[in-house]
Amino acid sequence: MPKRQAEESLEDAVHTTSPSSKKARVDDNDSQDDGHRNGLNSSIPHHPPNGHQRKDMRNGGIQLNGEKPEEESQPDQITHAPSSSPQAEEAEDEDQSAYFTVSRQAAPTEGYSDLYLDTIDRAVLDFDFEKLCSVSLSNINVYACLVCGKYYQGRGPKSHAYFHALEIGHHVYVNMQTKKVYVLPEGYEVKSKSLEDIKFVVDPRLPKEDVMMLDKVAKDAWDLSGKKYRPGFVGMNNIKENDYFNAVIQALAHIPPLRNFFMLEDLSSKSELIQRFSILVRKIWNTRAFKTHVSPHELIQQVSRQSNKKYDLLHQSDPVEFLSWFLGSMHLALGGSKTKPGTSIIHRVFQGKLKIESQQITAKADAGDRLRFEEAAEVIVETMRYLILTLDLPAAPLFQDEIDRNIIPQVPLTSILSKYDGRTAQEHLSMRKRYRLLHPLPPFLLFHVKRFSTNKFVSERNPTIVTFPVRSLDMAPYVEPNPTLHPPGEPIWYDLVANVTHEAVRTRDDSVEGEAERKVWRVQMRDRARDEWLQVQDLYVESVATETLFTKESYLMVWERRKGGGKGKGRG
Repeated sequence: MPKRQAEESLEDAVHTTSPSSKKARVDDNDSQDDGHRNGLNSSIPHHPPNGHQRKDMRNGGIQLNGEKPEEESQPDQITHAPSSSPQAEEAEDEDQSAYFTVSRQAAPTEGYSDLYLDTIDRAVLDFDFEKLCSVSLSNINVYACLVCGKYYQGRGPKSHAYFHALEIGHHVYVNMQTKKVYVLPEGYEVKSKSLEDIKFVVDPRLPKEDVMMLDKVAKDAWDLSGKKYRPGFVGMNNIKENDYFNAVIQALAHIPPLRNFFMLEDLSSKSELIQRFSILVRKIWNTRAFKTHVSPHELIQQVSRQSNKKYDLLHQSDPVEFLSWFLGSMHLALGGSKTKPGTSIIHRVFQGKLKIESQQITAKADAGDRLRFEEAAEVIVETMRYLILTLDLPAAPLFQDEIDRNIIPQVPLTSILSKYDGRTAQEHLSMRKRYRLLHPLPPFLLFHVKRFSTNKFVSERNPTIVTFPVRSLDMAPYVEPNPTLHPPGEPIWYDLVANVTHEAVRTRDDSVEGEAERKVWRVQMRDRARDEWLQVQDLYVESVATETLFTKESYLMVWERRKGGGKGKGRG
């Protein structure tokens, strides 16, 4: 049965074109113009003779028949085909693919500058993960789809983002480096103030005035779902076994001079490790976050590469060992010297000097006096620099009676600090040694409470609890007097900033050894603006009473030197 001819052409019935097509293309109107010039009806299709098909050439837009089309005078403009069904559009694209060259819009069609912006889904956007194309796994020129949250490379006609826009129908993308937003496949940039919150979350940067007020003004914020959170005290995702990593990063992010440096300085020319730590610190203190937690995936992937997978997210490591490696790597990445002190922000914040006196243990030494320095023997004196001070716990009792079986041994912090008083000696190989801190002490002290000892057979844990004051720790008794740098007899006060704790959790084990212990790491941090303490374990953030801080097994402690000579509000 023959098809009935249309009473009028589609061009005459629909006088307006679609404001924006999902697939950019250029109409070939020359065939219609030729038909009008020859007196033919525009509804009759005009086919060029075989062997004389016209094709646009890239050099100047000259066609094979020598004519220059009128639309080539405005190469930035796109003429959209009339609206039709998707099946018809696909068939038309296949038939006309040999005739047209893809053109890109420099600006949106007038009156449609906010086209496709209503398709953005902020709830699925997560910019914490490593910026790799989900197809090619490349980290070059990566764009994030603002509809589904996936990463794609490029935005040209042959890029993965371009094909994603055509196949799936997701049209809005943000460049993860420049933070510019584009609509694909048209290719024009969107300049809308409604996208400022997304650009801020991609790379949160607070002005200097706001950064300086973080510890002075208590400020609450709300995420997309309306959940309340405190900037700076947010959970961190434990992807697999990286809770040790989370605790250390959280503690470093609450050291004011270090935090301010990585939030305010321009570090775009520094190494990838520095840039990723900087953006993670800024996300922890983000006041306009989409969610109440962050993920360290991007930073820990870089750490894994630089440490040859010694510290990664699949295997749990020791927090102090990681901290030592991390501080050393950042010091060198910031241009610090291996020999000159104070050449980076890391050394200016943590580095101090230590005097070590050593003496050979002779065979004549009595068993009870092996640690007593002999006046006649030679004493070797050397000075070294440190970032972390190790504190040794007294040996835990091997046997307990019926009454004391539930008692956990305790020791004051001042007792284990006596290692640095210059009088208490320790035996190391065939040498007796004693230590003394030297002026000036660094602005921040890092204490490592050594709990684990490993021999050829087993790793042992010392469960001794260390009791300490939260404020007003006097370090003067452990520093060698130097009147030129500090008045003799004056205290040197330090206040606790962060405390990384360990907990042994028994897990069921089917092996012959029975139950095994799993290490759980937490960090306790002080909210300076509210003068409160919070405890963070992965995604969980909760308040903790100041009086109960020492009841946990402290493993890494961060102390800040108090400015001025006042004793402050007390020990609480």
